[in-house]
Amino acid sequence: MLLIHAARSALNAAKNKEDGRNRWVMGLAARRNKNIATVALANKNARIAWSILSRGETYRVAV
Repeated sequence: MLLIHAARSALNAAKNKEDGRNRWVMGLAARRNKNIATVALANKNARIAWSILSRGETYRVAV
């Protein structure tokens, strides 16, 4: 539930940003539904967090 709330907040903040992830989620919200985009972003964040924790690495921003 916290991942969904965080994704909802990030989706609201994405309107003012121009990086790749924010463009992706705003495009998805425009094509589909805002709730679907929220769950997709939460899923993406969960997969990134799992990958970082399972490998013991630090977060690196994609270029």
